[in-house]
Amino acid sequence: MSERRSATDIFRLLADDTRVSILRAVAVAQFELEGAGAGAAELAFSEVYEHVDVENTSKLSYHLGELTGTYLRKTDDGYSLSHAGERIVRFILSENYERPESFGPEPVGGVCVFCGEETLEASLSQQFFRIDCTACEQQVTGQPITPAQIRTRDGDSLVQSVKLRSAEDARQIRRGMCPECGAHLSADVVAVPESPLPDADSLVVTSTCEECLREYNSPLTYSVVYHPASVAFHWERGIDVTRRGIWEFHERVYEGRWTSEQTASEPDEYKVVLRHGDDAVRLYLDSTATVMRTERVRGESGEFRNS
Repeated sequence: MSERRSATDIFRLLADDTRVSILRAVAVAQFELEGAGAGAAELAFSEVYEHVDVENTSKLSYHLGELTGTYLRKTDDGYSLSHAGERIVRFILSENYERPESFGPEPVGGVCVFCGEETLEASLSQQFFRIDCTACEQQVTGQPITPAQIRTRDGDSLVQSVKLRSAEDARQIRRGMCPECGAHLSADVVAVPESPLPDADSLVVTSTCEECLREYNSPLTYSVVYHPASVAFHWERGIDVTRRGIWEFHERVYEGRWTSEQTASEPDEYKVVLRHGDDAVRLYLDSTATVMRTERVRGESGEFRNS
């Protein structure tokens, strides 16, 4: 088993402009290389030398030796980026280490989940795209955002990108995978005492990554919005929930059309009902917010179909 190195040792390897240039050059050369296919293209020593401003081959050999094993992989065919190399070089190329450009406040559609007013504004706060209600001065949602995401978009395009990323993240979280690092998430459903959320949904799902220590929180109803049963139910009624931001669902919770409740204990079980007109889809969840079964309800007669 290889010896574990400290994070300080790992990042110390990048405290040299030449080594950063090597990683950048490998990424650019791979991008420009024709016929690379889906796999990681391997560059021969001579190819790396052509793309890096270094005094001689001896110095390049030294720096490649320092990077290999952590940021580069080496085979008989040449060098390619390791997982760590991929992550760090994409971070460098996108310049996501820079301070994000300012954004907003700009008005966005939707209602406040706390007061029901259509007075939402989007803006940038630190590293988060956030939406606030100007009527009750509550933050209604927040989503991490990158400098590159802001730099390459503006206005409507930026808001749409947040919606897309929010939906993608929510799907991974529901499946128990951390969007940040890919590790397993543990999830719990908790009742929040004196929750500011409407009575229709005062339950919150907390998903925690023990590896990168990211925590994700969501009202129970929102945790199943992107479940296939919900996506299909809404699609058949002309609504593509995968293209909507979380804040665009607030009206349904505020008006009591989407509800959650605990239906059993020891073990804990929950039911979420997402209504549209006289129809509804019911989703039954366990204590880890995993959907165990679903059913469709048609009209006021209450006819249903199990899924």
